[in-house]
Amino acid sequence: MRICGVELKGAEAIICLLEYERGAFNVPDCRLRQISVSQASATEAIRGFQFTFSKLIEDYKIEQIVITERMQKGKFAGSATSFKLEAALQLLDLPVSLLTTTTIKELIKRNPLDVSIEGLGLKKFQQGAFNVAYAEQNRIIYHSDDAE
Repeated sequence: MRICGVELKGAEAIICLLEYERGAFNVPDCRLRQISVSQASATEAIRGFQFTFSKLIEDYKIEQIVITERMQKGKFAGSATSFKLEAALQLLDLPVSLLTTTTIKELIKRNPLDVSIEGLGLKKFQQGAFNVAYAEQNRIIYHSDDAE
């Protein structure tokens, strides 16, 4: 199964593809590492973001999107723009899951990965997107119902 992990920060979506096939994880090459929206208040900007992501899904045969859930209130609350981007992703014709950071940490703790982000060919800023994709793959593989 090929999953796209997404970490939303401000007006950008940081992405990482992760595939699990025949008992092995693979990080496929992807032409995009992040997708930014410059004018989040403009309808066309959000539609452009959604179109870019849907083209990515089609081109890379992504089967599921998993997003790091952000808090709605408090000191670490997500921005309004990040919630718009999340809604745009949820409206795509594809399963979309949200995982809390606590759930991500628990799933990774159960099945730690012995390779560095750089060793996988990813950039340091993609760590969060990779972690959420890896956690979701493990949740699916081991049928863990701990995801919220």
